[in-house]
Amino acid sequence: MARTVTTTLGTAQVSIITDGAVTFTPDLFPETSESHIDALRGDAPIETNFNAVLIRNGGRVILADAGPRDLFGPTCGFLPEGLAELGVKPEEVDTLLATHLHPDHVAGMITSDGQAVFPNATLHVAQADRAFWSEDANFTGALSGIADWAKLAQAVLAAYGDRLEILSEGQEAAPGLSGFALPGHTPGHSGWRLDSDGASLIHVGDIVHAPALQIPDPEVGISFDIDMATARLTRKRLLDQLASDGTLFTGGHFLQPAFNRVTRKGAGYALEPGR
Repeated sequence: MARTVTTTLGTAQVSIITDGAVTFTPDLFPETSESHIDALRGDAPIETNFNAVLIRNGGRVILADAGPRDLFGPTCGFLPEGLAELGVKPEEVDTLLATHLHPDHVAGMITSDGQAVFPNATLHVAQADRAFWSEDANFTGALSGIADWAKLAQAVLAAYGDRLEILSEGQEAAPGLSGFALPGHTPGHSGWRLDSDGASLIHVGDIVHAPALQIPDPEVGISFDIDMATARLTRKRLLDQLASDGTLFTGGHFLQPAFNRVTRKGAGYALEPGR
């Protein structure tokens, strides 16, 4: 099974690596009735992927997000296979970019004993996410799973401690690759934009987790959003922008081929594959 899909964007080679996949249950969408969820999905399961993105451009090797490693069971943890499929060794990656510090985006950056998987890479993360996940007081009384997420985030930050850089709004992590805020999912949740030789790609982070539900109805929120109302507004705003300008985009949880454009359809939107 192929783990990767690659497209050319200007002078850059951009590859989506599917680290794994799971199906969601309706209870993860607590503000949406199960009958509406069933109307949106039909008889199909609610599918999601865990995607990382490898960018090779101008001699740079950049990995944006790194999947959940072995944390989510045997259907995930295929980042090493994906990198090997692309002919890339971990030591060749010079730049890491975390859209946010949830485990399905950063667990693959460290080994199970907390060592950096990418020994020569600098990790870029938004200050608001670094601050939130670093503060134990934010998780006092939280469900044990969330506290465990914080411990993992802290382990990732520690592993890249001397190679950690804060990525501010509009700042470049590499030539042509800049971050921008997408508030709601986590305090520092971010997307990024790659511009290369007149072509552009936007990564929408986790504004969408379940494409079959949240593209046709962007009002559908998921329980993983720390601020579901703000995340909903962010999703609606960005999808409207992408439908207006037609920019190619991808994200953390789109199904393969995962390079998309979006069009308006009724009160919501529809995806069109775009390479």
